[in-house]
Amino acid sequence: MKKTTQLRNLINSHQLELLMEAHNGLSAKIVEEAGFKGIWASGLSMSAAMGVRDNNEASWTQVMEVLEFMSDATSIPILLDGDTGYGNFNNARRLVRKLEQRNIAGVCIEDKQFPKTNSFIKGEAQPLADMDEFSNKIRAMKDTQKDDDFVVISRIEALIAGWGLEEALKRAEAYRKAGTDAILIHSKRNDFVEIEAFMKEWGSRLPVVIVPTKYFSVPTGKFREFGISLAIWANHNLRASIAAMEQITKQIFLEETLINAEKNVASLERVFQLQEAEELAQAEKRYLSMNGNQSNAMILLRNSTMASQALLGKQIHQMKAKGIKEVQVVDLNGSENVIPSLIKESDFLRGNTIIANGDLFYKPHIIEDLMNDTNDITIVVDADVEPGMEKRYITANQAYSKELWFKPVQLIEMKEQWTDDDIHGEFIGLWKVSENGAVKVKKALDTLSQKEDEKLLTYPHLFNYLREYLSISVQYIKGGWLDYKGYQEFQNNGEII
Repeated sequence: MKKTTQLRNLINSHQLELLMEAHNGLSAKIVEEAGFKGIWASGLSMSAAMGVRDNNEASWTQVMEVLEFMSDATSIPILLDGDTGYGNFNNARRLVRKLEQRNIAGVCIEDKQFPKTNSFIKGEAQPLADMDEFSNKIRAMKDTQKDDDFVVISRIEALIAGWGLEEALKRAEAYRKAGTDAILIHSKRNDFVEIEAFMKEWGSRLPVVIVPTKYFSVPTGKFREFGISLAIWANHNLRASIAAMEQITKQIFLEETLINAEKNVASLERVFQLQEAEELAQAEKRYLSMNGNQSNAMILLRNSTMASQALLGKQIHQMKAKGIKEVQVVDLNGSENVIPSLIKESDFLRGNTIIANGDLFYKPHIIEDLMNDTNDITIVVDADVEPGMEKRYITANQAYSKELWFKPVQLIEMKEQWTDDDIHGEFIGLWKVSENGAVKVKKALDTLSQKEDEKLLTYPHLFNYLREYLSISVQYIKGGWLDYKGYQEFQNNGEII
């Protein structure tokens, strides 16, 4: 579900929903891990984290940079504390465009004048924005948004400024008519009196949002009782981090050692976990190996005729040219069956490994595409196939088509004989495994060798067994390769492929 839709659903929920403050990518990730359904990107917290005042001293572009990290780090919606919209209607509508570009779900703007001052710093002395001007700002923002689910919330400061309930209700109704999606009614009292009075008069004309920073002792059940849609815990992650940093910094300064401090801080492993270091490690295994530096190949040589030796040399040269540094040649001593040798040499299956019959020659793009494939097990299949002897026919979930570039094709069955069933191609004896795929293949080889005479095992035995519990990807080609017999036929015709 889109983040904007998630936030709109929270705002329109028939039960009280809760947002938690975050001020950077790390704290945003912690909020999501804790189980919150949404994040309040606090203007106070972000500015404090930058070491500046909550008076629009942090530019809106600097706020955007922080929001981008927060959005990238999380999958739940972010509601921005957008101050006054950073200027007039033009600044506010540009803000909406930039927020949508960064996948921010909504913004809350307050009806004070730019530059703003935090509501709890002499709030009664702060002038409010003209009601009509602010209403037009709301209209400009709603007219600008491209995503219908993007949320604009209007924050009313009349109670903070001492203008009274009547003014708050008057402004709320004006902002409702201007198209705002919800009203945030703000209060600096330490009780629920002002909010309760507003809710009784407002009558659920629009969803209502509150920020109970000052009236924190009011039971949350009270918010539910009066039909509050959304409550925001607005700054406690920032304040908790300040308290923790002050304590640990003072302790280390006084003790001049880390012995006692270490037990009071998060482990480095926890930091790495929040940074998703393990994901990078897994990605490196998948993607860095594709440059060939971590790739290797096993070539299974059936016989030692001159034609076979020529094909072997060409294949090794081609693999080396693509960056495969280690190529192991396994002599099958004339055997047509490769499985016993795979069982014997299975320890070589590691990392990103190409396995190829020795009597093959193919166009360079085939091996390159196979090296760049990210699936655990992938087999190369020629879609141009006719009935014949000694072939490995395959049935896949999809036949070859030029429209399959971005569609996964998976093996259904491999057969040694042509049948009247759907045959989608011929396995040419070229395939690859990832590190994880190698583990699966080695386990399968071990299991099969205990159940059957390994001398009788064939590729169909292996792949059909693997197919029972994991996907085997099919890489289709249309010609562009030769086997031993094909090479013998064309070896006197100059360049083969």
